[in-house]
Amino acid sequence: MEFSKKLITWYLQNKRSMPWRETKDPYRIWLSEIILQQTRVAQGLPYYLSFTKTFSSVFELANAREEEVLKLWQGLGYYSRARNLHTTAKYIANDLNGVFPDNYKDLLNLKGVGDYTASAIASICYNEVTPVVDGNVYRVLSRYFGINTPINSTDGVKEFKKLAIELIDHKNPADYNQAIMEFGALQCKPKNPYCIVCPLNDSCEGLKQGIVEKLPVKLKKIKIKKRYFNYLVFIINGKQTVIKQRTDNGIWKGLYEFPLIEAEENNIDAIISHDILRDMINEAKYEITSFKDKPIVHKLSHQHLYTRFYIIKLDTMPKMHGNQKVVNFKDIHNYPVPILLGNFIDSFFKV
Repeated sequence: MEFSKKLITWYLQNKRSMPWRETKDPYRIWLSEIILQQTRVAQGLPYYLSFTKTFSSVFELANAREEEVLKLWQGLGYYSRARNLHTTAKYIANDLNGVFPDNYKDLLNLKGVGDYTASAIASICYNEVTPVVDGNVYRVLSRYFGINTPINSTDGVKEFKKLAIELIDHKNPADYNQAIMEFGALQCKPKNPYCIVCPLNDSCEGLKQGIVEKLPVKLKKIKIKKRYFNYLVFIINGKQTVIKQRTDNGIWKGLYEFPLIEAEENNIDAIISHDILRDMINEAKYEITSFKDKPIVHKLSHQHLYTRFYIIKLDTMPKMHGNQKVVNFKDIHNYPVPILLGNFIDSFFKV
């Protein structure tokens, strides 16, 4: 079809040089695809290089401690991707003798691998004719064909998948899939696409109808939830602090943080009178100050965290609860933490 041929021609002339495009190794393709989920290439590339340098094979990744994987992932967000990455590495190394599934259907059984990732690996590594459909593909197809079905609706998912199956180049599925993704990233961008020099501009319905900027259509986003995090940063004898590992299934599972009071009342008086602090301090003398006058707003996909750090200086050990533990200042940088806490640690606990 003319559409696929034009895309592949454009791709071969304009594609960016990426390390994962220089290999058919399923380990490296899988690693790159997991890292690039919800992540721009410019942000993901350094992580890909770090992971491949630290874990040169799926066996090395499988044998790593989860904390090592999370620390290397720190700053990328969506940490369930890192945990799934580690789980799948162990499964492939231990149950499949290090051999990745070689087809779309079996790739789907891997934890953390969905339709898009399975299609990418199957087509790039094994030349299977299975189309990728990601945000870039939705944008290109909706604009080119003038489709206003919401891409995040059940009907939209089915319609675009069906169309993608019809369009894929059967002789060269790997280049076609990479071409349409790259085209969406560089040419048919979300804002200010380069329509005037687009190789498809003579047959693009969105351009003809003047609705390029309105496509793709999305249903309204989920309402953003506000949460109020108040971290207790203990300074014990000027050289130690307290951290704990998050173990629930909410955000940041497996990462470390300071003792937390989650409450909307986040002034010093409210923190001083809170049971969590009073129980940890007991009768000890202490000083408490706020790190900043205003809360730090950390935005996640479906929630905004209004965060304050309270610095609590004391000369005796506070009372420990659960998996809380005391660590030296010089060691705190070794623990995997959310980027929100990582930024605070880098500025407050300077090495």
